Amino acid sequence: MWIYKNTEIKELIDVPENSFGFIYEITHVPTGKKYLGKKQLISVRKKALGKKELTLLTDKRTKKYKIVKTEGDWKTYYGSNPEIKKMVKEGKKSEFLREILMFVPSKKLLTYYENKFLFERGVIEPDSNYINDNIEGRYFKKDFLNVSLMNFNEEY
Repeated sequence: MWIYKNTEIKELIDVPENSFGFIYEITHVPTGKKYLGKKQLISVRKKALGKKELTLLTDKRTKKYKIVKTEGDWKTYYGSNPEIKKMVKEGKKSEFLREILMFVPSKKLLTYYENKFLFERGVIEPDSNYINDNIEGRYFKKDFLNVSLMNFNEEY
């Protein structure tokens, strides 16, 4: 179950209208460790037209695919982190609190707000309580190992 502003979100009808996805935080209650990410509510993909549909086309310049929208796996999703996936597979779902921080209306804004939350909360910094290990595959928690920022911070 997902929680948003102290309310359970179980179905798409519980979600604000025109929401494309959401920013979430999952907490492992026994340890207090957290994971922050984004999740799409609707999966949008191109599907090739079948033989029957192709034979009905009169204009050869017409697109040979259609856009298919389906509900995503958001109800059962626990993040992409391997540690969390392993614990969920071991039957420890009840140890996690899944919270929606905000709903977002588009794919582009979903990525923007995920990054905003990741940087604002310092998820990859050494003293962080988050188990996220990177941001966008560009900034990594390991980059902070054995690095002292003490001398750099004195100037500011």
